[in-house]
Amino acid sequence: MRNIIRQLIPSFLLEKYRQYKKAKKNQFLQKQKESGIKITKNDLIHQFKSIGIQEGDTLLVHASLSKIGFIENGAKDVVEALIDVIGSEGNILMPNSPNASFQLDYIKELEQFDVLNDKSKLGSISEYFRLLPTSKRSAHPTEPVSCVGPDKEYFVGDHFGNNTPYNKNSPYYRISEKGGKILYLGVTFDNAGTNLHTLEDAIENFKYPVYYSEEFTVKVKFEDGSINTMTTKVHNPEQSKKRKCDGLIPLFESKGVLKKVKVGNADSLLVDAKLLLSTMIEEYENNGVTMYTPTGN
Repeated sequence: MRNIIRQLIPSFLLEKYRQYKKAKKNQFLQKQKESGIKITKNDLIHQFKSIGIQEGDTLLVHASLSKIGFIENGAKDVVEALIDVIGSEGNILMPNSPNASFQLDYIKELEQFDVLNDKSKLGSISEYFRLLPTSKRSAHPTEPVSCVGPDKEYFVGDHFGNNTPYNKNSPYYRISEKGGKILYLGVTFDNAGTNLHTLEDAIENFKYPVYYSEEFTVKVKFEDGSINTMTTKVHNPEQSKKRKCDGLIPLFESKGVLKKVKVGNADSLLVDAKLLLSTMIEEYENNGVTMYTPTGN
């Protein structure tokens, strides 16, 4: 229902509503700060452990800083707490696309994707993480991901050159392949559903036209200053408008794919990445379940 309403409301009104919600949230956080109600890095470490994040985990994180509450040192505390919990043998990944709108609109205006300098449009936590000296960013222009950890080259090193950002060479697929976890920290599938797209690339002749008919060749500037080109598909915006991603949550919860958790004030989801992909494939093949048809055919 929420997606249908979004389609009917003019984009400028949606943007005004988003700005209003952001202002209200900032007012709430300011009141928490003034009253001395704050969340510390140690609080976050304890809470991340309590929801099931463990030392040595591989963890992909989508996050909204404002949803958590007033945090003493903002994004820095969230990122450092996550790194402390998983330890030196774990891996953390965060998507950090420089685009927050339809891929088609973005790619038509894109002259060059700059791996080193193009900022994340996915929130301050992802941008802080991207800028860490130990972080390596993938070189796919539409859905790049940064990784910190001993396996970062495996997770992000082969993303460049693939004509979709979700296939078997992508960080999104490889976290499933390696049995990692996905933390939706104050967000849900509706606004952070990238891993759901791995189904569409895993199925030959997927039944919905999820990709736009034209492919696009774009320049990518690497961290060392070299420039290369690659061709990529982008999502078909007409099909994208039909997504009902959060409609999959009850199914995934019943199958043990995810559990609902809380960090600070943020209602969150912790997902078993391998089980997510296998369940999506099974439910698609047996019942026609997709993000466009979350209850099946």
